This record gives sequence, structure tokens and C-alpha cells, in this order.
Amino acid sequence: MERTVPAAPSDPPAPAAPDPASDAPASDACFPDVAGLLDGMPRQRERGGTGAGETAVTPLATAAPDTRLRVPRLRRLFPTPAGTPFTFVYGAALAVVSLVAAHLDPALVQTLHQGSSTDVAHLVRTPVLVLVASALWIAGGILSPYAVALLFVLTALERRIGGVRTAGVFLLGHAGATLATEVPIGLAVLVGHLPASSLHRLDYGVSFGVAASLGALAGLLRPWLRRPLLALFGWMLVTDLIAFTDPMTDWGHLIALAIGVATWPAVRRWHRARQPLAGRRVS
Repeated sequence: MERTVPAAPSDPPAPAAPDPASDAPASDACFPDVAGLLDGMPRQRERGGTGAGETAVTPLATAAPDTRLRVPRLRRLFPTPAGTPFTFVYGAALAVVSLVAAHLDPALVQTLHQGSSTDVAHLVRTPVLVLVASALWIAGGILSPYAVALLFVLTALERRIGGVRTAGVFLLGHAGATLATEVPIGLAVLVGHLPASSLHRLDYGVSFGVAASLGALAGLLRPWLRRPLLALFGWMLVTDLIAFTDPMTDWGHLIALAIGVATWPAVRRWHRARQPLAGRRVS
């Protein structure tokens, strides 16, 4: 009976000879080359190089420097059809009325002013009509201070509380200050303290609504801007009242400003309610 002897296993391959140019032992060949790097200093490898196992390292994305001139808030000072529709449409209507009136006969314009006046006689007969019509005229023209103030104040207020509420604040100041000044005149005429001609006192314009809107807007501003704004505007109104050129109108401006300040709880609540819709933009 023959025995079969298994074949002897082949000799394993001889280990590769170490590189004579390298001082590192053969057991460290699996580690990446760190020659030339400083101890204790992370992330010294060049971006875009190779790591262990010759794996390419993806460069980290870096934000490109923004060299554009940043004026993101400047355009928000002016009304736009989409952003501030009430201010845009109302301002356009006032501009059209002012331009048309500039080309009409002065006697006709005076007649239109008298017909739109919110005096006692008109308020007794057609209160709603004259309150609306009187708000379509700008005393002093389209370039008067109150016209410029209307553009910026209503735009800023509408961006914070919306168009319908801005219109409500404006009309509240316009109507409230008008009634607060004209009702005493009617009572004074009734008891004989003023002549009957006072019932037809010429009174029109947007100044009461602007004063109320500015007072409401101040409640949404930061204290460092709110206080000097109210102080400056209040000082102007008091100065006009001391001059005593038109005391009833000057009292109306102060009353309208007080009406606007009285709306602070409401406008602040409306502003907070709009914050999620507006992406919580900073006021």
C-alpha cells in the first residue's frame, strides 16, 4: 500500500526591501507622509492635495467676498404698488389733483376748495363727502412739507401695519382732529361768542392725517429715534400755535398728533401680528 506525500507549500514571497533613502521603519509605511509638517498644528495639508491612500481631498467651499454697494433699505423709503398700495394710490391721486389744479383758473380752484372745506356748515349737511373731498387737497401744493412728510410717513407706517390699517389711522386723525376743532366753533357760534361767518371757515388738506400717522409711526420706532422725532415735530406745532396765525388749525395738528400717539397699543399689536408674514424683518 503506497502512501501519498502532500506537496510542500510554496515559499512565501520575500518582504520588500525598505527604501534606503527613508529613515522610517518598514512598519510605518501604511501611514501618510508627514514630513515637513509641524507638531501640534492641525490642518497643515494643502487643500486639494491627497490624503491617506492617495484619496483626493475636496477643497472646502468659501464664500466669495461681497463687493456690491449695499443700500437695501433705501428703496423701502418710497411707496410701491405691491409693497404699499394704499400710499402709492393715494399719493398718485394727490399728485394728479395738484397738477390739474395748477392749470385751472384760480377762481375755480378757490370754489372747489370752498366746496370741499370741512367747516361746520358742510359737516352738518354732508359730513362724509367733505371729509373725503378735503383729504384730496394739499395746502401749499405737491412740494409742501406736509406732502413730502405724507409720502415717507405713510410708506413707513404701511410697511409695518398694512394698507387698510394705515388708511384707518390716517382717517381717524383726519376726521377726529377736524371734529375736535369744528365742533367747538359751532358751539361758540350757537352761544354767540363767534360770528356766523365762522361756520364757513375754510379748512381742507392732509395735515391732520399726516400728524396722526406720524404719531402712530413713532410708537413703532426705537426710543433713540422716537423721542427726538416727537420732540422736533411737537416743538414745530407749539411754535405755530404761539405765533397765533391760525390757532384752530394749529390746535388740530396737536390733537391729531395726540390721536396718533393714542393708537400705539393697537399699531404695536398689528405690527407684531405681521412679523411672521414679513419674515420678521427688523423695524
